[in-house]
Amino acid sequence: MADKSQNKKIILDAGKLGYSFRRRIHERFIESFLFLSAVLSVVIMLAIIVMLLKESIVFFQHVSIWDFLTDTQWTPLFADAHYGILPLVSGTVVSSLIALSVALPMGTIIAIYLSEFAPFTVRELAKPFLELLGGIPTVVYGYFALLFVTPLLQKIFPELPGFNLLSAGLVMGIMIIPYVSSMTEDAMRAVPMNLREGSYAMGATRFQTAIRVVMPAAFSGIAAAYILGISRAVGETMVVAIAAGMQPNLTWNPMEPAATITAYIVQVSLGDLPHGSIGYQTIFAAGLTLLVITLVFNIIGHVLRKRYREIY
Repeated sequence: MADKSQNKKIILDAGKLGYSFRRRIHERFIESFLFLSAVLSVVIMLAIIVMLLKESIVFFQHVSIWDFLTDTQWTPLFADAHYGILPLVSGTVVSSLIALSVALPMGTIIAIYLSEFAPFTVRELAKPFLELLGGIPTVVYGYFALLFVTPLLQKIFPELPGFNLLSAGLVMGIMIIPYVSSMTEDAMRAVPMNLREGSYAMGATRFQTAIRVVMPAAFSGIAAAYILGISRAVGETMVVAIAAGMQPNLTWNPMEPAATITAYIVQVSLGDLPHGSIGYQTIFAAGLTLLVITLVFNIIGHVLRKRYREIY
């Protein structure tokens, strides 16, 4: 009997050791896979930066950085070539500001309603529709801006040309709303319920609680949603390429046609410029400019998130 008990114990111990070994191998495999995924994302980002810098350095050997940043004309494909990025930057800024003036307020209002006021059934019904709105191809939004929004605006502003930044920016704002509202709503829902209960106990209304308690506590996530919306607006391509006209004019008037950085990159990429020519290399200089603009907004968002995370 003693031998049988001892053998049984040995078998159980061996089984436990085998299970522990398999579990360690399994966990080590998952850990290695996650690490490689993180490294791969960093490598891809570094490869993009290296590619942009490599081609941009060749471009700036022919064009001075000062002329690139200060010249008010962008005509790299003309006989009298000018390489001033300001017209493209102005178009990008104007269209992005119009889009953000629509997306940020509307997205925040929708998020506040879904998080703090909407019944469960309404929330579960509205979220899929918002996600569906965010899944529509951008080329569809572009033709929606050109064929529906622009004629509608021309009834209000008869002098509005067929291609303009206003309609492109408004439709971009509609397109970005799902990104802002979804992330903002998730951030507000993550706020602990005891903060809301404490606010109600002090006599605050639901609206006061949402504005003065929940939103400040969720500011880190809300800032991330805003930065994503800004990056999405700055990097949008098809809507502005179709509805804004792709004319590199230095203008701050949303009623006029203009080109953005991304629209110019599309315009050149679809052409037949020889690889390595100065006209071809302009797209890398423009892409580097766009990367720097996006990086600045992400740094600002990171600083704000860190600051408010320390406060709250």
